Amino acid sequence: MTNDEGPPGVQWPTHQDEPHVGRSNLNWLRAGVLGANDGIVSVAGLVVGVAGATTDRGPLFIAGIAGLVAGAVSMALGEYVSVSTQRDAEHALLAKEQRELRDEPDAEFQELVAIYQAKGLQPGTARQVATELTEHDVLAAHLDAELHLDPESIANPWQAAGASALSFTVGALLPLLAILLPPPAWRVPVTFVAVLLALALTGAVSARIGGSPLKRAVLRVVIGGALGLAVTYAIGSLFGTAIA
Repeated sequence: MTNDEGPPGVQWPTHQDEPHVGRSNLNWLRAGVLGANDGIVSVAGLVVGVAGATTDRGPLFIAGIAGLVAGAVSMALGEYVSVSTQRDAEHALLAKEQRELRDEPDAEFQELVAIYQAKGLQPGTARQVATELTEHDVLAAHLDAELHLDPESIANPWQAAGASALSFTVGALLPLLAILLPPPAWRVPVTFVAVLLALALTGAVSARIGGSPLKRAVLRVVIGGALGLAVTYAIGSLFGTAIA
């Protein structure tokens, strides 16, 4: 087999490309904003609902803390399971690709050439590109072209779980403090204002990260949050009066 028919001088280097720092940071930032938003909405709805039934600080504190802890644990567990499943699948794909490159290097090279031809390159150009990428880092070339996978970007489930729990907790602290610190007559109004301002901020940050229209994103999350708070407060008032 000649050099132009297969991968010349194939070595098996470790993938050493620079990690996609910018993309990774954006993903973490987006997850953090969403976690904080969940914490704000969940705990705000809980404490405002309880505030509709009672003005006592004790029940509000217990409800808020319980919601914060339960939500943070739920977020952490959910994120851990989700990322672990994804990580296992990505590691399985990585191992499969390594086996195929070890056992069938010629077929894998031809597959890489075909991929670049399908992208629009001429056969000679596709072969040259495949050859150069193979000589540089054969595993990275196939992972990127076939699986769109970068081993450096595989998420750590423990980090993901910790980040989700932390962001939820930070978001949940706002409505908890807003409902506990003011005098009884001001607790619900202050919480409404604080929560809606915080939701406007998270909506704006989410819009900036996703490149979506700012005004629409902010209005959507603020209106949804206001409706949710109004409903939970009405339910708390209704059932608090009925039980009393």
